[in-house]
Amino acid sequence: MPAPIRSPKLFEQGAPPLAVALALCSALFAGAAACGAGSAAQRAAAYIAVPTPTPTTAAERQKLARARFVANAGLAAGAVHEWIVKPWKAGTFKKGAKGRRTALAKAGLAGTFAHNRLGAAARNAQGDPALARGLAPLVPGIERLGDLPSRLSKGDESAAASYAGLVDKVKAAAKNAGVPVRDQLPSAAQLARG
Repeated sequence: MPAPIRSPKLFEQGAPPLAVALALCSALFAGAAACGAGSAAQRAAAYIAVPTPTPTTAAERQKLARARFVANAGLAAGAVHEWIVKPWKAGTFKKGAKGRRTALAKAGLAGTFAHNRLGAAARNAQGDPALARGLAPLVPGIERLGDLPSRLSKGDESAAASYAGLVDKVKAAAKNAGVPVRDQLPSAAQLARG
């Protein structure tokens, strides 16, 4: 541990405030350096000092908006297809079907996830004029998805049809805007986070 800095003249009434600030900063920096090359303070300082790159041109912002849209819409479509549409078409949501409770629980979770991701995709689409125009009529439908997870959990099969139809419309609107969306299966961690 480095020796403490003792400079009584520095803290006298006549010392300029800048000198006091520099002395304190030097002491803090020396203390952080003494902690070792991999200290948390140094890692935090390095992280804070590096600026996060942001898109600067309109084309870069539009490209980023499209990429985010594709990721969010693809995850929503994958969740809906895997945990809502497949079991629905297989008849797993019907009363007395084997694995019904598990399928309904997964469908409710996937429905919440899809609602969240489609909402994020709709916000991302605002960065691209063609996507924004194509998705504008679908935004009210995306907002209404909020009550469908509870309907799914109760076994309401019309909720599954609503999800499937809306996801198909979002994918079609994206394709018309020149942004094809492919289904992406979310991880269990992503699904749990919603």
